[in-house]
Amino acid sequence: MDHSEVQAGCFGQFFARKARSRAPLQRPRPSPSSQAQDGPSEGTAENSHVYYQVSETLKTGEKTQQGDISYFNPCCDFSYGKQDERWIEQQQPPSYTPKIPTLSNTSDVCSVIERTLDKKSSDLRALSLKIHDHPELMFEERYAHDVLTEFMAEHGFKITKHYLGLETAWRAEYTQGTGGRVIGINSEMDALPGIGHACGHNLIAISGVGVAIALKAALQARPEVSAKIILLGTPAEEGGGGKVILLERGGYDEMDACVMCHPSAGLPHSTSLGSSTAMQYFLVEYFGHSAHAGGAPWEGTNALDAAFIAYSGISMLRQQMKPDHRVHGVVEGRNWLPNVIPDYARMRWIARAPTSEDLIPFAKRVQNCLEAAALATGCRIKLTVETSYFNLHQNSVLAQDFADIVGSRYGLAATSASTSASTDFGNVSYALPALHPAFAIPTEANGGNHTLAFAKAARSEAAHSATIAVAKGLALTGYRVLTDAEFFSKVQATFEQGKKSEC
Repeated sequence: MDHSEVQAGCFGQFFARKARSRAPLQRPRPSPSSQAQDGPSEGTAENSHVYYQVSETLKTGEKTQQGDISYFNPCCDFSYGKQDERWIEQQQPPSYTPKIPTLSNTSDVCSVIERTLDKKSSDLRALSLKIHDHPELMFEERYAHDVLTEFMAEHGFKITKHYLGLETAWRAEYTQGTGGRVIGINSEMDALPGIGHACGHNLIAISGVGVAIALKAALQARPEVSAKIILLGTPAEEGGGGKVILLERGGYDEMDACVMCHPSAGLPHSTSLGSSTAMQYFLVEYFGHSAHAGGAPWEGTNALDAAFIAYSGISMLRQQMKPDHRVHGVVEGRNWLPNVIPDYARMRWIARAPTSEDLIPFAKRVQNCLEAAALATGCRIKLTVETSYFNLHQNSVLAQDFADIVGSRYGLAATSASTSASTDFGNVSYALPALHPAFAIPTEANGGNHTLAFAKAARSEAAHSATIAVAKGLALTGYRVLTDAEFFSKVQATFEQGKKSEC
């Protein structure tokens, strides 16, 4: 593993974003008590830490109105490895039983964690299927909110529903003794429009639950240890930046470190501890003037022309883009007819770069293309610079410990391969020591994240078994954060040194 980890740094002062209030959303939801089915249901598919936010220089357009929610797809495709090397579903999963003892001074605690997760595995599987079979879009995860908080309350956690003003966010807390360190864990819940849990957030949800419950059992086996466990139910990873909002509102302030995981297509029986890409989202609207396209087109101001000029400008920009940068978008409209000059057009764009530092100038060039199109056509422009997702900073000490554990105990090979995916957990990793391994589940060929094939894979027994193995590894690493002062000192030092290295 590469220990030259880069952590948060001084360029963060260039970033800022505005939290947006969101109007309450009303939607019928199934009862949390409904049972998971063997087959898919017929339900419809849908931290004071220094914190770094979106460049003020990008925010020259009009801001969103209160209550606006921008739906977009950040494509959190955490796939790694070559296509022909990935875990195809016909391959048999390993047993994930411990191979050799590790952490010998806490071997009893290791056994407690592993036995707890093994005992709860069937309950966690049922919980996963409930969430999978009732997919909900970002900020609408009401069913998942209810079943997850109910489950955690049944396991002795103090629950805060609708956490920090977000209707579908929640917090589950367990405290033992006074003082002590605090481990944070995240559970994601949202699905994708039309293709349901095609990013496997049902597995992320139960992995967080499993880690928290296993850590509680481990602490209860060591009553002399003072510590706190905080599990956050984090909505809207798929575009809404739920973790960014919670971070801004203090949801991560108590945590000394935070962990979570993410399923992906990848090498068989493996986990990836690489970084992710930084991402900036734009919503641009062009306002023109309609006219009869055949009778008096000169009287019109064509908003669709502005969209096409912007699209062409960004397409030409790709010639000068670095190979590891990306930009992609779509054109939308309303009531368009071929014989009417369109007076309105809307575009959604996502710019990506390897790091947040790289993203700033690149996103500015994309913005220039969008603004130039309005100037060229005489249209009025409303440009919304939305939530920025930072690149993921894996804490190298946490990562090495996790890799050692899952490699020696569960036969999971670790790679440091990075991904083109983007995640709002990247922002969390700039604020405190963090760990976010991706792990492979078996899927079909070309069936990575954000495909119907991956949605099917996220429901499989093999995917569940892989999730439980990774949860065990995260719980064991989390336990060291809580109980091993020397280990945690190294975690902190790595994080602080990373910040200094970027100044």
